[in-house]
Amino acid sequence: MKAGLNRREFLLASSAPGALLGAGVSPRVAAAAGKVKKGACIGVLPGTTVAEKFEAAARAGFEGVEPNTINVPEEVRQYRDASEKSGVKVHSIMNSDHWRYSLTDSDPEVVKKCVAGIQTSLRNAHDLGAGTVLLVPGIVTPDVSYAEVYRRSQEQIRKLIPLAAELRVIIAVENVSNRFLLSPLEFARYIDELQSPWVKAYFDIGNVVSSAYPQDWIRSLGGRIVRVHIKRFEPGVDHPKFDAKDRRTQGVDWPAVQKAISDIGYEGWVTAEVRGGDESYIKEVSARLDKILSGQQPV
Repeated sequence: MKAGLNRREFLLASSAPGALLGAGVSPRVAAAAGKVKKGACIGVLPGTTVAEKFEAAARAGFEGVEPNTINVPEEVRQYRDASEKSGVKVHSIMNSDHWRYSLTDSDPEVVKKCVAGIQTSLRNAHDLGAGTVLLVPGIVTPDVSYAEVYRRSQEQIRKLIPLAAELRVIIAVENVSNRFLLSPLEFARYIDELQSPWVKAYFDIGNVVSSAYPQDWIRSLGGRIVRVHIKRFEPGVDHPKFDAKDRRTQGVDWPAVQKAISDIGYEGWVTAEVRGGDESYIKEVSARLDKILSGQQPV
């Protein structure tokens, strides 16, 4: 157990849905069946109502759906009802306002709006049994330096940890195009410094492809990873296929990615974050994702 980790927090985290795999605990999400679970972001799915989207997800073979922050109580009920009726779980909440209102902005009022949005997302996740909230921790800009984003984001996240612990929801920091946490080793250190089972990593495979190998990031982050986003495998992607004979190609070596996921013992959710489409499109996305999870190139 790490220094600074309250025993009560540790015990709560070890029973939370989607809790960390590498901290010496056996969370329910990792103990169940030993297989990665397949999800889709809500915007990927066809349909005009929440219920229609969940039904489409079920028909395509997705086990979970990741909505954005839900600000209206009636919509929370719609998601709960759709999940219960379709059998498709709400497995994560994608916090919505961290781009418009950065957690590391120089204006305290902007930060307050971001914090309020995160708090709403945490409550959404608790109410829907999602277990995790995706968070973009800050944005490096010409006016907000890298070092300031590092310090400010950790300060604000530390203030959010008590609520996350109370609700038993993990704050999952994502690697995105925010000019921040550009190395897997730094990302790992950033998570470790927060010294809480309620702050983990949400790893996005596609977001590192242009400058790194996702399988390397997966192994470097290891058990810190609590959720995974996946893209660049869907029909119509605009980069060349990976060629095992030519390592200079820009496609993803999906068998290597799957092996890395297996090697770290990850058994959580892998969620398709791709463009939306009709039912035939999402069924093809689902089938390609099945190939990846079985260790094959999808195309």
